[in-house]
Amino acid sequence: MNKRVFLYDTSLRDGSQSVGVTFSLADKILVTQCLDEFGLDYIEGGWPGANPKDTEYFKRVSSLHFKQARIAAFGSTHRLGLKANDDPNLNALVKADTPVVTIFGKCWAEHIRLALQIDPKRNLELIDESVRWLSHRVDELIFDAEHFFDGYAEDQSYAELCLKTAAEAGAKYLVLCDTNGGRTPEFIAPCVSQLQGQYQVPLGIHAHNDSELAVANSLAAAKQGATMIQGTFNGIGERCGNANLCSIIPALSLKMDGFFLNPLISLTKLFTVSRVVAEAANSKVAACQPYVGEFAFAHKGGIHVSAVNRHPETYEHINPQVVGNHRRVSVSELSGQSNILAQARELGYADDAIKPHAGKLVERIKSLEAKGYHYEGADASLELLIHREMGNLSEFFQIHGYRVWIWKEGNNRARAEATIKAELAREYLYRLNEDSPIAHISADGDGPVEALDRALRMALERFFPSLKKVRLLDYKVRILDESAATHAVTRVLIQSGDGHNVWSTVGVSDNIIEASWIALLDATQYYLEKENGSEVNNDNRHCC
Repeated sequence: MNKRVFLYDTSLRDGSQSVGVTFSLADKILVTQCLDEFGLDYIEGGWPGANPKDTEYFKRVSSLHFKQARIAAFGSTHRLGLKANDDPNLNALVKADTPVVTIFGKCWAEHIRLALQIDPKRNLELIDESVRWLSHRVDELIFDAEHFFDGYAEDQSYAELCLKTAAEAGAKYLVLCDTNGGRTPEFIAPCVSQLQGQYQVPLGIHAHNDSELAVANSLAAAKQGATMIQGTFNGIGERCGNANLCSIIPALSLKMDGFFLNPLISLTKLFTVSRVVAEAANSKVAACQPYVGEFAFAHKGGIHVSAVNRHPETYEHINPQVVGNHRRVSVSELSGQSNILAQARELGYADDAIKPHAGKLVERIKSLEAKGYHYEGADASLELLIHREMGNLSEFFQIHGYRVWIWKEGNNRARAEATIKAELAREYLYRLNEDSPIAHISADGDGPVEALDRALRMALERFFPSLKKVRLLDYKVRILDESAATHAVTRVLIQSGDGHNVWSTVGVSDNIIEASWIALLDATQYYLEKENGSEVNNDNRHCC
């Protein structure tokens, strides 16, 4: 018989403890609604009373309607020296008015002596009093047994006594925590198996990822009977993070027999939800993250691509569309014609149109990468290269020359100035009803690249006003042969955007200004091609 596993998300609480992760109040509301739409069972919103933002969050969510997710407020056992009834933390949890309250209590005897500096018997009293007081005032009380597995390893009887105390006081769930993230599945599995059924209360797992085993430990616990898994989207969390729900959910759904999740969960939305949480957290999804990473289904080697084109299962463990992701074919010096064909298909070319050019394109790319070009991170430059080879690249303008100089006066910081001379292509001169095709523009900036970027766009904005929306978003420089010192070849990667789309271009030269200029030209050409260029010529989509 299949066992129901409940998913408890703590991205907004435990996940927010990750360095660099910040949720605004609006972000927290958005993520809560998104996770509810996705189909999660529990959403832990924060710690009421800990800060004004979390307190306001619980006021807001109390007036919202959720499809099925149960919102949880988080806190701890009551403070030493206070009774449960007088503890501001416990009272704030009740005031949050959530259907679920989760509190943690210490379960590692040595940790209690060293960190809390109290007798372990007094700690049992804190658990009993807190759980008993809360369980009569909230709908569902979950007890997170902090440091449980480390405590179990040191003093099994005491760790089990903590669970027994919480269960008898009214906890509806006992969640076993690998707080330090140091345990392995070989330890977790028999531990959960032995505890299963002892307390007449279901067990859960809360694993941290300090040993890169949080997902494995969570799945091992589920296999031994734990029916609640706590984790975060994208694995965000303190230190090395928490168990990653983006991996746990498809593993339970697709890889492991004997389990079922909330039927409202839509796996095809996993990729999108991962991005929503990452954006709200002001973080990025790791490119190589399983299931939802940009490179999770990316193929670079030519042999791999050839096989995947015929039988995807040869190098893909699932269909990427099942989790809302998609296959990516990378073009590099390792590429074969299969890579080029796959990339060209995405640009609208049919196989019979690209095949005559594929061999030459492969050699061209390998030659350029030998010089330092890198197209895996420069999608726009690669697209321009393919269009150019196919004879489908529009010529909007010509650059007759540019000049850059730096000056500094007194104690003022150095400034840069660039001058560009550009000529509009005759075809567009008439189309845009321009009298003079020449633009001779100067612009300054904090550095030579900013000055060049501004001058180039100003020179062309007269002809193409929409260029005013384009901005340089990121600029990366890599020295390819450090031993050559100041003669070293430099690779420049530029990321540009117009407020809606983002694209990346690459330039390589032993002159950093020239490398930057090549990437800037590609960025501008790419934007104009998308905004003003014609679609791939239908006559060129198929061979004659």
